[in-house]
Formats: sequence, C-alpha cells, structure tokens
Amino acid sequence: MSTTTGHPGAPTRSDRVPARPAALIGVLAVAAALGAGHLVAALLSPASSPFLAVGDATVRLAPPWLVEFAKSTFGTADKPVLIAGMAVVLLAAAAGAGLLARERTAPATAVVVVLGLLGLAAVVTSPSFGPADLVAPAVAIGVGVLVLRRLHALALPGPAPRRGGLTRRQLLVGSSALAGFGALAAGGLGQLLSARLAGSRQEVTAALRAAPLAERVAPVPASATFPESIPFVTSNAEFYRIDTALRIPGGTAADWSLRIHGMVDRELVLTVDDLLARPLLERRITMLCVSNEVGGDLISTADFIGVDLRSVLLEAGVRPGADQVLSTSSDGWTAGTPVDVLMEPDRGALLAVGMNGEALPPEHGFPVRMVVPGLYGFVSATKWVTDIELTTFDARQAYWLQRGWSERAPIKTQSRIDTPSGLRRVPAGRVPVAGIAWSQPRGISRVELQVDGGAWTDAQLATEVSGITWRMWRAELDLAPGAHVVAVRATDADGVVQTAERADVVPDGATGHHTVTITAT
Repeated sequence: MSTTTGHPGAPTRSDRVPARPAALIGVLAVAAALGAGHLVAALLSPASSPFLAVGDATVRLAPPWLVEFAKSTFGTADKPVLIAGMAVVLLAAAAGAGLLARERTAPATAVVVVLGLLGLAAVVTSPSFGPADLVAPAVAIGVGVLVLRRLHALALPGPAPRRGGLTRRQLLVGSSALAGFGALAAGGLGQLLSARLAGSRQEVTAALRAAPLAERVAPVPASATFPESIPFVTSNAEFYRIDTALRIPGGTAADWSLRIHGMVDRELVLTVDDLLARPLLERRITMLCVSNEVGGDLISTADFIGVDLRSVLLEAGVRPGADQVLSTSSDGWTAGTPVDVLMEPDRGALLAVGMNGEALPPEHGFPVRMVVPGLYGFVSATKWVTDIELTTFDARQAYWLQRGWSERAPIKTQSRIDTPSGLRRVPAGRVPVAGIAWSQPRGISRVELQVDGGAWTDAQLATEVSGITWRMWRAELDLAPGAHVVAVRATDADGVVQTAERADVVPDGATGHHTVTITAT
C-alpha cells in the first residue's frame, strides 16, 4: 500500500521529519545562531551581539509612553522582562521555522535568514556602529543556516547512511552536545571577560585609595540622621539603577578614553591615568531619576570621587554660543546638559571614577561617568561616558529630548515619608514618623506634616550636610484609633514651598505631596 497522498511525486511520509524533532531542530538552529553571534561579539565588539542589539533597538525605538510604562511597572526589572519576552518570541519563531522544514529546509532557512537580517539591521543602526560590528551578525546567520540544514538531513527517517561510522541518531546527539559545548565556551569566555573587568576595577580602586584627595568629604555627623532614618549614604549595592543598557559595557580602564570636542578652543583626549593624575575631589551627592514617582525610591546618595568637570571645560575653552554639553556613553546613549549649569563655580559637577571608596561599579558607569548635582539624571548623569561635544540644543538633540522630555530638568523640591510605610498598623497614641526631603542645590529649610487634611505642623529637621544632598526629618504624631492620611511637604532654602499640584514624571519630573494611610489600633 502506498503512503503517497496528493499529486504524483509528492513527498511521502517517510520523507518528512516528525513534528517534535522538527521543532527542536528550529530551536537548536536559532540557539546556535544566537550563541555564535554572541560569542563573536564578545571577542570583537560586545555591542554587536545580534540578540542584544535587537533589544537595544527596541528600547531606542519604543514610544516614550511604553518606556515609561515599563519603568513604572517593572522598575529595575524592566530589562530582564524585555529579554525574557524576546526569548519567548524567538523560541516560538524558531519552533515554527523547524515545523516549516519537515519536508525541505528552504522555508525554515528563510525564517532564520530574516531573523538574522533583523539582528544585522539592529547592529547597523546602533549609534555606536563600526565596521567590525558586521562580523557577529554575519557569523550568526551562517551558523544558523548551516546547523538547520545539517540537523534536518540527519533527522530524516529511513535508512541510516553512515557518516564517519556514526548513525544519524548519533550525529544528532553529537550535534546537540556540540551546541552545548559552544554554550559552555561562550559562558567561559564571559567569565574571562568578567575577570578582566574585575581586575581593572581593583587597579582603579587601589589607585584611588593611594591618591591624595584635594577635597575630601567629612564623615556624616550623627545629628544628620535619626534612629528611624534610612542610611544617609547609600551602599553601592542598594544605589538605584535606571538606564537603557541591556548589556553593561565591559570596557576596562586601560581601554577607556574621553574625547572633548566641538565648540571648544582646543580638543582634549583624556585617559583614566590622566584623570587620576589631576586633583581628585570627593563630593557627597544625592542623585535622582526623573522617573521617580511621588514617594518613589529612585533616589540615592553616594560619595563620588572624580575630577571637577568645570575645570576640564575651562581647559578646553568653551566657545561663545555653545549652550549644550552633549555627552555620549560607550553604548551610544546621549544626554544634553546645559553649559551654564556646568560652568557655575559652585555646582560641583564631576567626571567620577570612584563611588563610596572604590572604583565605580560596572552598572554605575565604570570606568568613568558624569555626576551633576541638581539635575535629573536623564540630562546629566551619563554612565560609561566616552565623548563630550560642546554644541547647541538647536543643533543636536539627546536621547530623551527626541522622545518628548524636557531640554532642561532641574530637580524639584520634594519630600517622602519612609516610616511608617503605607497601610501599616501602629499602636494608637504617639507615633514616630520619619522621612527625607530634597531640593538641590538649594537645600531644605522646613518640613511639615498634615494629618487628615488638618493644619500643617513642623517636623524636626536633622543637621543639613549640604544643599546637594537629601535632608532627614522626623516627627511624633498623636493618632487616635482608626485610619489616618498623613501628608508631607518641604520648603527649600529660598522659602519656596513644595507644590501640592500633582504632575506626572513626563516631561520634567513628578510633583505633589506624598501621602500614606496609617491605621492606629
């Protein structure tokens, strides 16, 4: 009996790969392509990994509302969520490609090539694209097609011709083992690169600890905090992280340089050694993300060590008419900082190389980043900075300005209740309440609390460390049994009271009073 169906000459069932192995072949082919591309990228140019390049392009091209939704919904987990989502889509596409190749490989080959070309397009359109970046996506396409066709030929049922004395089943198992070996090799290379980066950080940390500091911060006085307060200086591990990078750049200090050019009298190129040879300044600075909602936690304080950025700009010679410092990170992200702010004698902006007594952590900008007190990070805090161009806002638009955010973004006066947290139950009677307030670079002169819409009463202020850091406050409220709504507001050093008007984070930071509901029992 014949198993042929349809017109004469159509493939028989014995000429088709079974469904499950076919789907697995598609997954293995795409996985091999991604692994090969990622491995080659790690060797030549980490930014050219096709998978990560597609993720970066997704972030770069996503509408502002979607980016803000991801940040507000997932917080610092937004990048893992994006990567996981991409992996699920690729898994489905790969399995589908394998199913298309049950009889012949052409349809699946087309799918693999199209996926590869999408990765290639993402790499080519990256802001940091260079000719060497073409190698990884090209290798990924070639490996994906080769693995797909090879495994398909091995998986066809029927007589099992020998290949070097091995059956098709054995070769299929061997190919899978080879793919696993490749994944292990890529992981091993990643460990080597991580070790190289860790060694570079150790060298910079040792240099910072040995260097005499031209300016050193004093220890935080005991009177600057209360027993209920959060730590005044945030540890590196707890410091908030918000950026667009799916892959933390792995450049070492020896590889780093910063070009300062554009509307300047003389172009400068600085290395880490150049920075370490200059007067090093330690400054305690509170940093804040513009995406911080009222009462949010995207705010931290650290002791940064670096070189005064204003001095570097004076050395380069800023030409008349330049109103923007356009800084670019190693992954192509850009920020536009007002020149007049950076040139304020007391602003205290840094090219930072250290954070809390050690080299910058990789996720916070190692080897060098910008830190500008009093400005939200999206216009000032470029991590992994490699290029500074003196230009104008009319001539160049930075990453977030292109997406509808503000050109200038001074930090707004805000305050937050830290304890008790919202919806907490507390014993009725005298209830301690504490939190933080900030208004950089002016500082905080007053904090007030309101219970259930009543009169505003003063909180006790801790000693002010400086105008460019947060200030701790506390109070004791007499709360009767029941639910109570407690609100907080701050007044800056100029006497301007924090606005009660609620505003979204877009385009230049949220406003409004932070409130918590507390139930006294």
